[in-house]
Amino acid sequence: MKINEVPFIKEMCDTADNMYRLGWDERNGGNISYMIPETEVKKYFNPAKVIRVIPLGFDAKELVGKYFLVTGTGKYFKNVKACPEENLGLMRISSDGQNAELIWGYEGGGKFTSELPAHLMSHTVRLKADAENRVIMHTHPTNILAMTYVHDLDTKEFTHTLWQMSTECIVVFPDGVEVLPWMLCGTNEIGVATAEKMKESRVVVWALHGIYGAGKTLDETFGLIETVEKAASIYMLTAHLPRKNTITDDQLKMLAERFGVSYKEGILK
Repeated sequence: MKINEVPFIKEMCDTADNMYRLGWDERNGGNISYMIPETEVKKYFNPAKVIRVIPLGFDAKELVGKYFLVTGTGKYFKNVKACPEENLGLMRISSDGQNAELIWGYEGGGKFTSELPAHLMSHTVRLKADAENRVIMHTHPTNILAMTYVHDLDTKEFTHTLWQMSTECIVVFPDGVEVLPWMLCGTNEIGVATAEKMKESRVVVWALHGIYGAGKTLDETFGLIETVEKAASIYMLTAHLPRKNTITDDQLKMLAERFGVSYKEGILK
C-alpha cells in the first residue's frame, strides 16, 4: 500500500490541502495533531521500529504511549498532499513523557510543529472532557482573525456575537468560544493558557493570530472551525452597517431547545 493510501494519512493530507485552499494556512502557518489508536497504527507500521527520538521540551506524561500524526515545523500545508513523508510525522510519546519516538515521517531531518506543547496540553484536557476527542487543529482563518482587531475580546461578548451571525452557530458550538489575548506563540505558556480554556470550550481564539479547535475527527474539527469562521465573515461584512434584523436571545434559546443542545450559561439574557 502506498503511503498516501493509508486512511489516516490520506485524511490528514486532504484536510491540510483543503485548509490551504481556503487561504487559512499561508506559508507555514497552521498545524494539526491527530491521535491515532495503536490498533490502527499497527495495521500499517511497525511501532517497534523507532527511526529517531526527538525531545519534546516539556512533560507529556499523561499521554505516554499515545500515537500522534503531526504536521512538521516550517512545513507548508500546500505540500503535505504531494509529499506527506517530509511534511508529516507519526510519533509516540515515550515512557517517561519527555520525548517523541518517531515511527514514520519527517524525512530530511524535520520535526514536529513548534506548537506541539499547546497541542498536547490541549489533547490532555480534551480527553478528560470527552475520551473521543482525538484532533487538535490550529489555523489562521481570515475573518476570525480580523474580528479580533475590531471586537471586544470578552469571551461572553465574542460568543454572543458569533451565535447571532447564523442560525446554526449555537447548535454547532453551544459551548461557545474562549478568547485569549495576544501571547507569544510556540511557548509552553500559551500552551498552558490554551489548555485551560479548552476545559470550557472546543474552540479557543488566539487574538490577532488565529484559532484552535478540538474534535473527534478531522472532519468534525474542520467543520467546527469552518462554522466559526463563517459567522465571523458575516460579522465582518455587516459590523459597519445599521442592524435592521438580528437573531434574538429568545430565538437562540428556541434553537437550543429544538436541537437538544446545552449551551454555555451566562451568554444569553
